[in-house]
Amino acid sequence: MLVVMNVHATQEQLERVCEEIRQAGLSPHPIPGSQRTAVGITGDKGAIDPERLQQLPGVVKVIRVTDPYKLVGREFKPDETVIELNGMNIGGERLVVMAGPCAVESREQLMEAAHAVKEAGATVLRGGAFKPRTSPYNFQGLGESGLKILAQAREETGLMIVTETIDPENVTLVEAYADILQVGARNMQNFSLLKRVGKSKRPVLLKRGISATLDEFLMAAEYVMSEGNYNVILCERGVRTFNNYTRFTMDLSTIPEVKRVSHLPIIVDPSHATGKRDMVIPMARAAIAAGADGIMVEVHPNPDEALSDGYQSLTPESFAQLMVEMRALSAALGRQL
Repeated sequence: MLVVMNVHATQEQLERVCEEIRQAGLSPHPIPGSQRTAVGITGDKGAIDPERLQQLPGVVKVIRVTDPYKLVGREFKPDETVIELNGMNIGGERLVVMAGPCAVESREQLMEAAHAVKEAGATVLRGGAFKPRTSPYNFQGLGESGLKILAQAREETGLMIVTETIDPENVTLVEAYADILQVGARNMQNFSLLKRVGKSKRPVLLKRGISATLDEFLMAAEYVMSEGNYNVILCERGVRTFNNYTRFTMDLSTIPEVKRVSHLPIIVDPSHATGKRDMVIPMARAAIAAGADGIMVEVHPNPDEALSDGYQSLTPESFAQLMVEMRALSAALGRQL
């Protein structure tokens, strides 16, 4: 259900509507728009009488939301969400580039990568301190030591940090170091984790699960938003199909469909989607052409010696070339990098 407020509604009128919703045992979600504020309602849809809300001062109308995802959908918020983070926007006209190694391996490795991607024009440094891997014998990350190295890289370069959190108990630790919390593909339906990051003040980068439908992907975002965190960034990173010549199948059609049904920004990870270094740049170009709000790519100073995903990581030189092409493409599309 959605309560649309009058354009001149006061803060007191808005709070009265929210309090009425709370008294019914439901959760109000005020979302300011470009013209007026709306209040989304989540919980048992039969627990409150729409006519009662309709009579409150400042209310224009009450709308039943038909989509299964209430807070994520355009019915709830027609305007695109733009996430502001320390002077940087994610969504809107600007494209964001997140780049760095799959895993933090050492201070020297991360600092070299951080300076390289910063110089080329990236604004967010990616790097895993905790690495859930298919095999228990593969490198699992440096843990808090890796987080500390990421924080040092931020201090030295000014780049924002995105890194993965792997379970509800791990979130508090990662929050202390990261600017953006990443929920990986394996955890897209870890509902306890989604609820926990939904209580965080940090933006959440939510990766699509390897076998998830679009509705399942958006409902995972709904879990986060239903807890009060509306700063969600979707990330398409490929899905599992019968295809055997790339790591996954990069579902570019997801981008325009997400833009049609949701107000959330969406970026693309062509590194994980393809699993092949020589495919990352062309698929990054394709993602931006399809309307993505940015890309996340893996960059390693020496990919052939990487402890994780070296075969899909760009060298600093190839990443710099990608950024040259990204600037030209974004300008042609009327966007900024």
